[in-house]
Amino acid sequence: MLIVVCAFSCAQNKNKEPKRPNILWIVAEDLSPFMGCYGDTINQGYTPIIDKLASDGVLFRRAYASAPVCSASRSAFITGKMQTTIGTHQHRSSRTTDGEIVPDELRINLPDSIKTIPELMREAGYFTFNSGKDDYNFHYDRRGLYTVGTEDNYAEGMNGWQGNRAKNYMSFTENVWSSRPSKDQPWFGQIQIMGGKRDYKYVREGEQLEDNEVPLPPYYPDTPVQRKSWTIHYNANRGSDVAVENILNQLEADGALENTIIFFFSDHGSNTSLRHKQFCYEGGMKVPLIIKGNHPSLQKGAVRDDLVSLLDVSATTLAIGGVELPKYLDGQDLFGKNYRNRNYVIGARDRCDFTIDRIRTVVSEKYRYIKNYHPERPMLQASYRDTHANVRDMKKQFNAGSLTPYQEQFWFGKRPHEELYDLENDPHQINNLANEPKLASVLKEHRQVLDTWIKETNDKGQYPESSVQLEATYNLWKEKKQFKNAARVNPEYNQFIVKENDRN
Repeated sequence: MLIVVCAFSCAQNKNKEPKRPNILWIVAEDLSPFMGCYGDTINQGYTPIIDKLASDGVLFRRAYASAPVCSASRSAFITGKMQTTIGTHQHRSSRTTDGEIVPDELRINLPDSIKTIPELMREAGYFTFNSGKDDYNFHYDRRGLYTVGTEDNYAEGMNGWQGNRAKNYMSFTENVWSSRPSKDQPWFGQIQIMGGKRDYKYVREGEQLEDNEVPLPPYYPDTPVQRKSWTIHYNANRGSDVAVENILNQLEADGALENTIIFFFSDHGSNTSLRHKQFCYEGGMKVPLIIKGNHPSLQKGAVRDDLVSLLDVSATTLAIGGVELPKYLDGQDLFGKNYRNRNYVIGARDRCDFTIDRIRTVVSEKYRYIKNYHPERPMLQASYRDTHANVRDMKKQFNAGSLTPYQEQFWFGKRPHEELYDLENDPHQINNLANEPKLASVLKEHRQVLDTWIKETNDKGQYPESSVQLEATYNLWKEKKQFKNAARVNPEYNQFIVKENDRN
């Protein structure tokens, strides 16, 4: 009789569907990987929680955002599609001021065939949430994406949490996952930490770096203001380590850590470094990516050097959740049997707030290629950062004649139409090799990769932004101090200035 009961019980267990894992994205804002696990000597030993996450999981040394700015990057990884393909490439579009419903003419709608990652996870039975901002450049009903956090004022027409409304998770206690109706239901969640924007305030006691402890890259003048700005990001990495620790502690306290796959990554690089955020050098495009959890595909302590995109995070999340991958995805399952190493990763920068630009980049195993479509517009053309201390200092040094010839040309001169850098021998990307005869074939190879990609994906950046969207951008910024010099470099706004002058 005992044998019969055992056989029946074993058959039941065999037929029982294995428990699906929870999946958590810890998304850091504006964070470059200045961490011990990434070989950073200054922060060696000062990011212990993130380092252990890496040693217990899989560390990707060469992960790249699709854009060096928040909303374009987030629009891409939340859909699994390149932002330039779905028309979400212009930073902070399809919106108005906070609290106002977006009118029909300003809405960017996703194609009917494309669904967001949380929508697909929810359809597969997952409980979904996002504790922090969305910042997606398309129109959506937040109630369709997330099971919780969909109060009326964040529902249809208002595009969810669009601005810098990510909560401060330094004292993380909000275990949103516990509000699901059944404890057997798996969950997919996004938790935002402040990364480069604020985490420098939360460094562990006694571990705060002083400004003179961190050397500057050669593309900055050695001034107290630039040293402080650069050092902030090292401290931000140390503070983000504390934020991650608080989240992991909460998962463990709730008994959720064991069955949760954790993705830790950033939307793009440092915001306190002028050449990182919004620009297509390694500093703006390269991000941390660590995946950890109890799953057959995750080899503990693995380190991967293949070129990956944050679009692969989208595909891998669906695959781990047991969701059939839509054919339209631009990424791939990083642990799938059909995974193929990439030869190149493409990145794109377009309008950022009111600053109009278009830059495309291709990174390969050894090189980074950059194409500037507006070389006549200097690196420091008018932008939202004009009131920041490091921008004011850079202009002060320029006016005083204190910059090196390279710095003066790089920040204030005409940009090259094409740039090519040897990442192994020139990690700061100082020596532009685009005109080097010995590398003519390398330049041509990367140029052709980009040209083919633009054509095959119908890169929307090659077309002018609609007048309606540009006018909305103008109206949002025209009264702000940072905008006063924009029209001098961005003639696209002249039509609206003329129109306003005629009205007055």
